[in-house]
Amino acid sequence: MDVRYSIEGVEGLPEIGEGVDLAALVAGAVVEPLADGDILVVTSKIISKAEGRVVRAEDREQAITDETVRVVATRQTGDAVTRIVENRLGIIGAAAGVDASNAPDGTVLLLPVDPDASARALATGIRSLTGARVGVIVSDTLGRPWREGQTDIAIGAAGVHVFEDLRGRADASGKALAVTMPCVADELAGAAELVKGKAAGVPVAVVRGLGQLVGDLDLPGARSIVRPPDRDMFRQGAEEAYEDGYRAGFDEAQAEGPLRTE
Repeated sequence: MDVRYSIEGVEGLPEIGEGVDLAALVAGAVVEPLADGDILVVTSKIISKAEGRVVRAEDREQAITDETVRVVATRQTGDAVTRIVENRLGIIGAAAGVDASNAPDGTVLLLPVDPDASARALATGIRSLTGARVGVIVSDTLGRPWREGQTDIAIGAAGVHVFEDLRGRADASGKALAVTMPCVADELAGAAELVKGKAAGVPVAVVRGLGQLVGDLDLPGARSIVRPPDRDMFRQGAEEAYEDGYRAGFDEAQAEGPLRTE
């Protein structure tokens, strides 16, 4: 069995402006022609630029508030407050994904309105232009709980199996796999970042050799990766959970009436 795959960055893309035809730009910039089973990993920022998801830098804090569905945790560091929030896409991270890196001067970028739909439109366009049955992953950079540093994850996907469901199969020693379901979309997003980089000006990478992961455009997108609230064991930051527990205990004590001293 061939277990090799390759990832190459797509160089030569121009600065992306609102309304550009990303499918044509990407398809035209790939050096080796795209083939069935190739997967394009596209940095969310160029999609945000193409979709006009740009706001003035001085409006950043309000933009974070507007993109926030739920505050998970906050931390004061000097004069700055870091907000870990759930955004309208269900993704939990710092600043709701509002980011100044690789944005035009004086502006910040918001995440795409619907990254799965953006991935689907891009995959549809590239399939039409090239005749190749490709998949598309839209990636963005996030930190992780309990781990330093950041990595790229999939926030949008089309034509790609985002999970490799191994449940019910046996491992190499014959033991049944009960819960094993690698999130291959996130794994590919992180791997592709190694050739894209934050400062290299390479926002797209092509993954070749994993055609078994490519499928129809109606496959579940990256939204299916977000864990449902009823299965989330860490809904709040430590300080927020303590404050809520304290408040609930205080309210309960008040409802029971004054403490009896005799």
